[in-house]
Amino acid sequence: MTAPATLRVALPVPLPRLFDYLPPPGLDAAAVAVGARLRVPFGQREVCGLVVGHGQAEPGVELRAALAALDGAPLLQGELLTSLRWLVAYLHAPLGEVLAAALPAALRRGEPLPDITRHGWVLNEAGRTALPAMRAGKPKALAGLLAEARAEDWLDESVPGWRAPLRTLRERGLVERVKAGSEAETGSGSLLRGSEPDPVPFSANTEQQLAIEAIRSADGFAPFLLDGVTGSGKTEVYLQAIAECLARGRQALVLVPEIGLTPQALARFRARLGVPVHALHSGLNDSERAATWLAAASGQARVIVGTRSAVFVPLPEAGLVVVDEEHDGSYKQFDGIRYHARDFAIVRARALAVPVVLGSATPSLETLHNARCGRYQYLRLRQRAGAARPPQVRVLDVRKRPLHAGLSEESLAAIRAALDGGGQVLVFRNRRGYAPVLLCHDCGWSAHCPRCSTPERPTAMTVHAHGKRLQCHHCGHRRPSPPACPDCASLALQPQGNGTERIEAELQARFDAVPVIRIDRGSTGQRDGLQKHLDALGNRPGILIGTQMLAKGHDLGNLVLVVVVGIDEGLFSADFRSGEKLAQLLIQVAGRAGRAERPGTVLLQTHHPEHPLLQTLVGGGYHAFADGELALREAADFPPFAHLALLRAEAKQAEHPLQFLQLAKTLLAGSGIDIHGPLPAPMPRRAGYVRSQLLLAAPARAALHAALDVAVPALYAAPEARRVRWSLDVDPLDLY
Repeated sequence: MTAPATLRVALPVPLPRLFDYLPPPGLDAAAVAVGARLRVPFGQREVCGLVVGHGQAEPGVELRAALAALDGAPLLQGELLTSLRWLVAYLHAPLGEVLAAALPAALRRGEPLPDITRHGWVLNEAGRTALPAMRAGKPKALAGLLAEARAEDWLDESVPGWRAPLRTLRERGLVERVKAGSEAETGSGSLLRGSEPDPVPFSANTEQQLAIEAIRSADGFAPFLLDGVTGSGKTEVYLQAIAECLARGRQALVLVPEIGLTPQALARFRARLGVPVHALHSGLNDSERAATWLAAASGQARVIVGTRSAVFVPLPEAGLVVVDEEHDGSYKQFDGIRYHARDFAIVRARALAVPVVLGSATPSLETLHNARCGRYQYLRLRQRAGAARPPQVRVLDVRKRPLHAGLSEESLAAIRAALDGGGQVLVFRNRRGYAPVLLCHDCGWSAHCPRCSTPERPTAMTVHAHGKRLQCHHCGHRRPSPPACPDCASLALQPQGNGTERIEAELQARFDAVPVIRIDRGSTGQRDGLQKHLDALGNRPGILIGTQMLAKGHDLGNLVLVVVVGIDEGLFSADFRSGEKLAQLLIQVAGRAGRAERPGTVLLQTHHPEHPLLQTLVGGGYHAFADGELALREAADFPPFAHLALLRAEAKQAEHPLQFLQLAKTLLAGSGIDIHGPLPAPMPRRAGYVRSQLLLAAPARAALHAALDVAVPALYAAPEARRVRWSLDVDPLDLY
């Protein structure tokens, strides 16, 4: 008797194995394609997995039947499926979890595929007849636009609130809904095509033109580092390269580091490219993300702009991949599947045989090293575009100076002068909340997080809501501020230090005639929240107070002054990457000033004006810093001259993580790699869990992965693994 055919299924569970199922009743196994979703029973629940192969049942093994095949055709196939298998091997992660991470949440849950047909509206015969006699108002204005068919996505972008007047026109029977084929099949300006390209020709300077021509002439896979100072026109280079990609009938993927950058990028790309540009980021709802993902898979979406997870979109007609602000840490996933979107974008570009452009004013040291070694083609943009000039940078010594919410008298005077001149000001403080800690002035008590603190290392709770609420920024624990000191009953509780909320209150009191707008995660939680704040300010004189969200690629044409508050914490961190992160942050935020014709000024407040990092940045810029830092990294055998992996474990009991990591160290012994630990994590307790870690290092990437190939399967099978929560982070950015 022939053994029944089975389906090999990858499930989204933290186990490095596949699961065999019989096909759903009434369906042959061969009819279910590899890469299609399958709903299956798993324990006492139902889950959605992906078919990754077919097989035969082993004699005597009783298998459960799948419940339903959800797709007639594979969702994951070809290059994307092959690249995801590479990612599984590189991260030493379970296949099921990696494949699930590549799917939008709605598809991961097994929901039906959304309709991705593009629709639009046009006046019918009755509408064209009635248009001349209609009364002035929003319905008539919309009817005038609909004399030609307009896509719904174009209306969303160009006519805010268009759906209400459309209902009026529909009720009067004056419009009809229409649909068209894919964008690839429609001509420029035709139905559902979107807005027209910018008629103003782009005039590139010499450096930009050289970069554009190098990217355009690339044949097959070619990695580029586009290293350009802030305001040098990197986006224009992207646009020209994408336009040429579209002219060849190919797709382009553009990654940006933050949701807040997406609306600005979308508006600029749509205006210049003249095609619908599809967004993919966590600010969209599940159905919108699924629709964009499927539009890319079908080839309907020609340009996709998205954040980290957009690196997983299918690109059947790929022509170009762009990673903007490639140095940004938000491209790294810090939980679950710990991938780096920039690195995976390069892997995919190689598999797709297309160019990949990594753009930044402050390239990561790994990327810069690859460019200098010739692995990437190195394109430089050394001058700002147009009439823009580099900002003047000044270091302010605030030692023994009176400070007002962290701002010196000199900074406040500069803010006043900038506002009086009609300009805008950015006050940068990379700490949200009202104050970093709540302190008793009488006995010294301070508010610590009960879930993250240890006797040796207390973790302060940040003061929010003008002193009314305490919140831990590590685990999210919240509680009201106590009315009196819990230790001595004193009423002398005082917030210490300055966060964005406290600076906002101070500046609102001092500059009440201009808008003072705070930009941080607390004020931009709504969809497109950051862009709405920037739109509300416009070009009026005003003050922006922000965290690193405002340091990332925003084009603020009227910004003439940047004041950087509280940089000293980053000057003395134990993290070997801290200097690089601080240098990038300072250069990026400084680059927001003077991007138009008006000159810009940057004030760096510090108690350590003589610090070598500040002196190097001010005197020589980012590349002078990078030269010195790369030499130090090479001497210390740190990336990019070594390759790291971080094995973390945590549990309620302190001994369990150490036992697990000691087992891992035993398994890795003799592999030829350096093993540091096990040791308590730099933050030894978080959310009630005790944390320990093992740092692995090797001069060659192959040696590190060979050791992990042997050890990781044994760790999954070890009894000690069931007593801890553990993770493996290959190429970690954060050792905390």
